[in-house]
Amino acid sequence: MEFFEIYDQNYAKVRRFILALVRDEWTADDLAQETFIRVRSNLDTLEDASKLAPWIFRIARNLCLDHFRGLKKISLNECGIEDAKDAFKESIVQKKLEQHEMSLCVQGVVRLLPEPYQSVITLFDVAELSHREIAEVLGTTVENVKVRLHRGRKKLKELFQQKCTFEVDERNVLVCEPFDRDKK
Repeated sequence: MEFFEIYDQNYAKVRRFILALVRDEWTADDLAQETFIRVRSNLDTLEDASKLAPWIFRIARNLCLDHFRGLKKISLNECGIEDAKDAFKESIVQKKLEQHEMSLCVQGVVRLLPEPYQSVITLFDVAELSHREIAEVLGTTVENVKVRLHRGRKKLKELFQQKCTFEVDERNVLVCEPFDRDKK
């Protein structure tokens, strides 16, 4: 398979995966680009073509881990949502903003999970990899992936119950709002 076919088939999923981890559009673009630079440079070292996708996601995950190691401080809110609300008044933009806020809320809670659970949930739900592909990316067994996914989702549910309240507002839009248990 040619590099550009590999790129076309995998870029969107890899970028979504990276964006879910780093939560910054610019950084995600840079890391996705670096991922495919490394894929192109090392494509001839891949022995089993059936393991191409897991290999690519392993490269992406390792680059993300390197990125986090290099950061001194990770900002939890880099998106400037309030500025966007003030700048746009149209209903379509408002809806996208609300979806983005919900996504940030959910991603914030996912970030509270231990790393092994974060990785498995992100690879399965965001990158849409199979259990087998995730096992190859993480260097573990399929059974271990299934256990981590189950435990991670269970822990995620507990965190949502502890950290957030979900309500449907007057426009019939699902809203996730963090709350402080001490104030209730």
